[in-house]
Amino acid sequence: MSGQVLVEAADAPMEKHAHAVFDLDGDASDAAPMQMRFVDQRTFGGLYLDELTVAHGREVPSTIAHIAPDPLEDAFDAEAVARLMRRKDVAVKRMLLDQGVVSGIGNIYADEALWRSGVHGRRLGSKVTKRQLVDLLTAAQDVMREALAQGGTSFDALYVNVNGASGYFDRSLDAYGQQGKPCRRCGTLIVREQFMNRSSHLCPRCQRRR
Repeated sequence: MSGQVLVEAADAPMEKHAHAVFDLDGDASDAAPMQMRFVDQRTFGGLYLDELTVAHGREVPSTIAHIAPDPLEDAFDAEAVARLMRRKDVAVKRMLLDQGVVSGIGNIYADEALWRSGVHGRRLGSKVTKRQLVDLLTAAQDVMREALAQGGTSFDALYVNVNGASGYFDRSLDAYGQQGKPCRRCGTLIVREQFMNRSSHLCPRCQRRR
């Protein structure tokens, strides 16, 4: 996500990069006026008023109906996603980053899930067993839950919680950014490879490319 949604007193100083401001009704007549502000220094975010529709078994705004559920949604079905991935001659990591297959994972958590499940990201979905793919998606769920519990993975001052604090899941990473360090599972040095104009981090022993 780009930007932050803040709820502040209406008389609080306006943030430099506030792009949308909504006045909120208070619960009591004597309550201080409050505002909801959308602040985005990078200007990648946006706000839309949209109609709701049903897609992938849940109700969502129509403009994002093409986006698949993320691993932590109730509508997420790991078995169904694994079957879809098995039908494709596409690199597994590419599919993890494809919002039409599964949303919300991102490069860091993809590397972590691949490491945990012992799958090389360049392997084709059609060459990986359904069980392995389910294990991979389950690993992605575990990684995301653990990251949320630790406030996320922050490498930038723009990505903080509502109190301005950074997450610290980066201290628990096993693959991403660990190149040159021994794998916590087998001791082999983690390597970094180029993939889709970004970096992939993996253990060449635990995640063999067959």
